Amino acid sequence: MDLVFQVQSVVDRLLQYPLLVMLLGAGIFLTLRLGFIQFRRLGHGIKVTMGKFDDPANPGDVSHFQALTTALSATVGIGNIAGVAIAIHWGGPGAIFWMWITALLGMTTKYTEVTLAQRFRVVERDASAMVGTVSGGPMYYIERGLGRKFKPLAMFVAAALMVTAFLTGNAIQANTVADLMNAEYSVPVWATGMVTATVIALVILGGIRRIGKVTGILAPGMAVIYVAGGLIILGMNYDLILPSLGLIFAEAFNPTAGVAGTGVGIFIQTLLWGVRRGLFSNEAGQGSAPIAHSAAKTDEPVSEGVVALLEPFIDTIIICTITALVVLTTGVWDSPKNTELLLSGGDGSYVTEGEKGYESADTRPAEIRVNAGVPSIGMDGVRFAWHEVPVDSFFTDVEQMMPFTGVIRPDDGEAQSDDGSLHTKLYGPAVESGAPLTAYGFSIGLGGLGNFIVIISVLLFGISTAISWSYYGDRCANYLFGRPAILPYKMIFVVMHFVGAVTALNTIWSFGDTALSLVTIPNVFALILLSGVVKKLTDDYFEDFRSDMTTEQYLAKAKERRAREASEQIDSKSVGR
Repeated sequence: MDLVFQVQSVVDRLLQYPLLVMLLGAGIFLTLRLGFIQFRRLGHGIKVTMGKFDDPANPGDVSHFQALTTALSATVGIGNIAGVAIAIHWGGPGAIFWMWITALLGMTTKYTEVTLAQRFRVVERDASAMVGTVSGGPMYYIERGLGRKFKPLAMFVAAALMVTAFLTGNAIQANTVADLMNAEYSVPVWATGMVTATVIALVILGGIRRIGKVTGILAPGMAVIYVAGGLIILGMNYDLILPSLGLIFAEAFNPTAGVAGTGVGIFIQTLLWGVRRGLFSNEAGQGSAPIAHSAAKTDEPVSEGVVALLEPFIDTIIICTITALVVLTTGVWDSPKNTELLLSGGDGSYVTEGEKGYESADTRPAEIRVNAGVPSIGMDGVRFAWHEVPVDSFFTDVEQMMPFTGVIRPDDGEAQSDDGSLHTKLYGPAVESGAPLTAYGFSIGLGGLGNFIVIISVLLFGISTAISWSYYGDRCANYLFGRPAILPYKMIFVVMHFVGAVTALNTIWSFGDTALSLVTIPNVFALILLSGVVKKLTDDYFEDFRSDMTTEQYLAKAKERRAREASEQIDSKSVGR
């Protein structure tokens, strides 16, 4: 197993910088080529989303609104609660600035991939409700848009996206829910995993139509509750909002405050954590959301592309910013709290201080001596850490009134007091990360109510995200192996959800990040190659459709366009003969 972790670490280091260059570079290129469409056409996207131009007769499985909420259920979720906190924990407040940049550029990237997904989707008229009548996504626009010679790349992307569905879209969701329930209520992670896996199984076996109905209710409701709670806290701390925003901008280019040390003085690390967590949150360039949008009822690829513009804006610019400001204005991001420290498993680890901050220790000492609660630091410099930040004092009681004196034995996962008593856990001040950090900020602002809001949001976000991602993965399984593979895929998906719940937080997030890189880099490459197609579709669409059109005018114009395109195809075939 150690070999697997080593390989993952090497692959991750090799991919992280190409990911950074490809994602930001493609976002800038597409933004310029499409004339800053994320700003010019956002209003039109809102109108399409609200159903102003819906035509029930169009092919597809769900409405524009349901396609958006299905995609939002996958994007608005753990990344907004846990991902933001992790970005601040590792990269400092400046990482949030780079999340914003990723989102603004990602609006164009997502528009591009969704428009392509609609243009090259496959409609299967005889498919069942569970299977779905539409298949679309990066594997289809790579193969059908770039040609058959790119089919190996399309298959690789489909396989990587299916693995990503198991990890970032599923296991990480289960892990975060289980981690928070265990931290707040001491619920065993296996119990939480069993319950959420059962709920997910009941929904995803019903197919995309049931998924669309469920997410159409869950996504708006849970977002409103979470955002409302965050805004109340910010209203209470209004005088700290501008200083917090100032800290974000200052730390973006001159990082000094990464809690876990990684971002201290290392600009590229702050940038990388912001981009990665931004990508995880809004999924722009990842190729996942186009799968949901390709199921929308429309004959106009661009009409769904403008709907997709809303996703990164809602997800990152609005919701992630609220989370970040709550964490910063309440001061919890770098404030230790009284914590139960599990000596085996949990979020404990052993670290040393290196040039870039705290790093995982290559070897562990046989013992770490603690005198009157204060750990000694030997020649090897190895220290017990919580969320990769060293713990400075240890106690044997919850109230932290009785300092621990004895030794911690890392290999045994226990501590022995000088009086001979054994402990599998100690207590001490430790910094939080992930969802527990956000919950800490909400609880500081709203007490028990704030804590409850985060807990219920994590629960609903985690479930809804996994539900949406199950659909993404089953489209990949359908592409690679055909319809018979869909049901076995869903069963494996449910099992992986449980596995994610009982796996260590850092492990599951690390593998998830690697999977994200593997699918994002080739997908973004394809978007650049197909940008000319999107440019033409965009220009043609907005030559015919104005923002001030009535529904009747829009539908009549759409019918006229379809007739004209059909005539052009017939003429083209005649010329060919």
